[in-house]
Amino acid sequence: MQVYNTLNGRKEKLQTLNPHEVKMYVCGPTTYNYIHLGNARPLVVFDTLRRYLEYKGKNVTYIQNFTDVDDKILNRANEEGAEPLTLAEVYIDEYFKDADALGIKRANYHPRVSDHIEDIVEAISKLIEKNYAYEIDGDVYFRVKNFKEYGKLSGRTLDEMMAGTRVEVDERKEETFDFALWKKAKADELSWNSPWGKGRPGWHIECSVMAAKYLGETFDIHGGGSDLIFPHHENEIAQSEALTGKPFVNYWMHNGFITVNKEKMSKSLGNFFILREILDKYPADVVRFYLISTHYRSPLDFDDGKLEEARKALNRLKTTITLLDEFVNDDISGNTELDEESKAFIQEVEGLKDNFINAMDDDLNTAKALGYLFEMSHSINSFIAKADKNDKSKQSVAKKAYITYTEMGSVLNIFIKSEKTDSNIDSIIEVLLDLRQLARKEKDYALSDSIRDFLSQNGVKIEDTSEKTRFRLEENINEQDILDYVVNLRTEFKQKKQYQMADFIREGLKEKGLIIEDTREGVRIKLANL
Repeated sequence: MQVYNTLNGRKEKLQTLNPHEVKMYVCGPTTYNYIHLGNARPLVVFDTLRRYLEYKGKNVTYIQNFTDVDDKILNRANEEGAEPLTLAEVYIDEYFKDADALGIKRANYHPRVSDHIEDIVEAISKLIEKNYAYEIDGDVYFRVKNFKEYGKLSGRTLDEMMAGTRVEVDERKEETFDFALWKKAKADELSWNSPWGKGRPGWHIECSVMAAKYLGETFDIHGGGSDLIFPHHENEIAQSEALTGKPFVNYWMHNGFITVNKEKMSKSLGNFFILREILDKYPADVVRFYLISTHYRSPLDFDDGKLEEARKALNRLKTTITLLDEFVNDDISGNTELDEESKAFIQEVEGLKDNFINAMDDDLNTAKALGYLFEMSHSINSFIAKADKNDKSKQSVAKKAYITYTEMGSVLNIFIKSEKTDSNIDSIIEVLLDLRQLARKEKDYALSDSIRDFLSQNGVKIEDTSEKTRFRLEENINEQDILDYVVNLRTEFKQKKQYQMADFIREGLKEKGLIIEDTREGVRIKLANL
């Protein structure tokens, strides 16, 4: 596998310290708010990298930190009258809800700054001993000019870095570009004891210390957004290599920005979209698909239209799984000798799998890999359309294709079974389709057509086959409109004294675990166990 190494500005063969192991650190969120879509991109990118490395047989040790001590947390806590660490804990919990929903595998360790203060103080003390840091009135700064390789990651000169620090210029510093390792506490501010008085860590030192603690003084991959290249990752290198005299990280990988109207998505610009609000509108697998449909190093401009396109594209891939579910029979015993057409088909599938792997090996090119998955989808659909379901050899071949296809999808984790993709609305649509079948059987074509027209107008595509009727959601449907339609339909049946049809809806919903109730406030549908 080749990855683009920001440190050297080129693709390089990934050769880990241990051939069977990958040690990887990815910068996590500062926990003062919900994560936004821009935060979600590195989560998905490096989760996909991790999944692929594990698929390739590597044992991955994955570390992602939480910055739970920071100016932004202190400011937010002051605004809300909350304890800073309590506030951070709230947003750490909320982070896990969002990350879990998005199908992000949890890290082996999620270290927090507040749990590593002693380690950080020890590291700063050593930097002072080595003349790489100095203390002024309770503040400690890194002496940049003493680290001769400073700027090797970002390619910036010291002059260009003058305004690159995250804090206002402190006249007491030896050089403008020296950065804080320890900050003296203000009155009544969250703080810890240190040899320099009460204070708290600077932003950059935390990752150097926690990465080394869990992965060693030198490790394989460090990931994050490209906005972290300077100053954060540049400073991590300086601190770490000044401490140990060893290379800190062998491969630096950075994902591109998500932009809105070509501007970087960020909380400071106010052009961000909270991830959970997007997950309320779109299933998690659609959001993942959208985030990996462009190469991770390229910018990704956001708008709702692109998410709609992603959902329609993903639905095409998921339709293939539905077709395979219907076609493949678990009992494929007997003669499975393949004819030439089947041999050619399975050879094509295996070739596309190889192409998929080659794309992923080429600097995690998920966009290209998805293209091969679409080709595989088209090939499978064509094979099933022509195949005899009773032919054991066709069954055998389809099952092999099924395994390969879903295996590729699982590497990208784009076939997530979530509440959004397996919601109650699916059950209600199924009841409507059963009602439509009953209407056709009784030659009530007006009712049958009205159900089909309503669903079609509301983003539900119906496909009648010789065996059954299937549906898929083609747009971001309004669930309340579907609920209202079912309720109004049952009410009309009761008014017309068509009690059999009204009962058909009620019993159909009941079988799906839903109850339709007549209340003073009106008719409602609820889960049977509520």
